[in-house]
Amino acid sequence: MPAELLGGPATAVAALEDMPPRQIVAELDKYVVGQHEAKRAVAIALRNRWRRQQLPADIAQEIAPKNILMIGPTGVGKTEIARRLARLARAPFLKVEASKFTEVGYVGRDVESMVRDLVDIAVQMVRDEKRESVRAQAEANAEERLLQLLVPSPALKGVPRPAAGGGRPGFGFPPGDELDEPATGGSSSTPAEEDAVARTREKFRAKLRAGGLDDRRVEVEVEDQGFPSFEMFTPQGVEEVGLNMKDMLPGLFGGRRRRQEVSVAEAREILVQQESEKLIDRQQVAREARRRVEEGGMIFLDEIDKIAGREGGRGPDVSREGVQRDLLPIVEGTTVSSRYGMVKTDHILFVAAGAFHVSKPSDLIPELQGRFPIRVELAALSEEDFIRILTEPETALTKQYQALLSTEGVHLTFSEDAVAEIARLAVEVNSTTENIGARRLATLMERLLDEVSFAAPDMPGMDHPVDAAYVRRALAGLVKDTDLSRYVL
Repeated sequence: MPAELLGGPATAVAALEDMPPRQIVAELDKYVVGQHEAKRAVAIALRNRWRRQQLPADIAQEIAPKNILMIGPTGVGKTEIARRLARLARAPFLKVEASKFTEVGYVGRDVESMVRDLVDIAVQMVRDEKRESVRAQAEANAEERLLQLLVPSPALKGVPRPAAGGGRPGFGFPPGDELDEPATGGSSSTPAEEDAVARTREKFRAKLRAGGLDDRRVEVEVEDQGFPSFEMFTPQGVEEVGLNMKDMLPGLFGGRRRRQEVSVAEAREILVQQESEKLIDRQQVAREARRRVEEGGMIFLDEIDKIAGREGGRGPDVSREGVQRDLLPIVEGTTVSSRYGMVKTDHILFVAAGAFHVSKPSDLIPELQGRFPIRVELAALSEEDFIRILTEPETALTKQYQALLSTEGVHLTFSEDAVAEIARLAVEVNSTTENIGARRLATLMERLLDEVSFAAPDMPGMDHPVDAAYVRRALAGLVKDTDLSRYVL
């Protein structure tokens, strides 16, 4: 989750929040059609976090984030807004389904695991940024190690000296790459030998940088990743990260290395990664990651209506209310233990979303309702919205299919009346079957282009226009047959 979310400089945490709300909305408009109120609410919430960070610490500590509850039918853009925020924000961002959590005593993950997952994302973000910042030094160190493998120092004991054009992998020289002077036996080297090795090493350095040695085989040490994974049965439920056994018992599960023969090109990447890890302060990474989570972390809690339930039920109803009560302290602000230290959730921004077809927001426990003060209702999509969804966004479905088929040499075009017909049929299917919003467009488009997608490899260089008549021939029969459309569309 970034450097897009998923490097960049350390100040990139607030990159999206530095934008004024109007600009944030404009960025979301490129990908999400309509739902202006929801975009405004998200933009204001992000900007308020930036405002809080400009205040003195004593005041800033008292300002709680204004969590958002999005209410609207499925397929109208709730999750898409979250996805685009994740790509735009250079801050730790996690999207999680509320239905995967269960209360203590039931099978499933405990709610605190979402915070631990968010910390893992932040650690990876910071580590990637640190690697990028030390990459130049890591590449220089890796180059020296590669040259040591290719031209070992004669002073090293127990290192076999290669003969011209032969030797063991990683230490052999092809004809013309011999040392300038033959080496003598013994554990120490003379100035003449060292000078000869230095000259030969410079020859190899030039060839290495030019890519002339990329296919040479060398032996490098790699960390053995063959340690077992564990699931811990903790009082909070089944947790994969309750204890990090590899970190606790490095002699048993980690720290073991084995020699592996790889090409010089592969060895360079392995050594750069190893050298980067040596140059990175892991404790500093952990501290920075925790700070980013506490000050700029965002959690999108999807399908929150699935855990809406009040007292008086049995079975799953009990578990649903239990999840709400377990979720409450996380949203209110508490301290969660992770493998990288304790993390406070007081200023993490929570954005919850749900269709609330069966339940309603008032079915949530009152304490949890109060922690989502901003309520945004997303409107159902109209036929005009479907037309805009098919054409306006930078990643519109029509553009996606055009790009896909262009790889086969097929030039796909959609006329305006074809787009309008697809939108009309989508509305008709949604009205006669389950209303799944814009997701219906993906099903219709797949059925519409089924034939050309199958035959595209045999149609290089061909134009394939799609007009309203083509759409009706391909889809009208399915749409009219309600029973068939329930299964196919």
